[in-house]
Amino acid sequence: MWSDIFTLPVQIYYEDTDHSGVVYHPNFLKYFERAREHVIDSNRLAQLWNDKGLGFAVYKANMIFQEGVEFADVCEVRTKYKLDGKFKTIWHQEVWRPVGKRAAVIGEIEMICLDKNKQLQPIPEEALT
Repeated sequence: MWSDIFTLPVQIYYEDTDHSGVVYHPNFLKYFERAREHVIDSNRLAQLWNDKGLGFAVYKANMIFQEGVEFADVCEVRTKYKLDGKFKTIWHQEVWRPVGKRAAVIGEIEMICLDKNKQLQPIPEEALT
């Protein structure tokens, strides 16, 4: 079952773009990462790492680019997630331009939970509540 949809505004800066003023494609991974951190909460992520030695890593990432995002846009990253077994989450994320008729970029990111020794661990209940 998918979670609610979470939104995060993202300002597009000149440094995010290529020579044509369009966002350089790997930067969307950064926007998606920020949105996931916003959903889980930075303090909770730090606490999981410091107290339990648990963190998350990208296992798989797929992206579809449907429209360019440009310098000075203030976009919205829309994020929802679901558990996929006890070790993995799937995150569906979209970047929307201010007047977009469809998502500019769609990402499907799979995350796994690992301990400090890089061993697969069950996702703790408190990570996504």
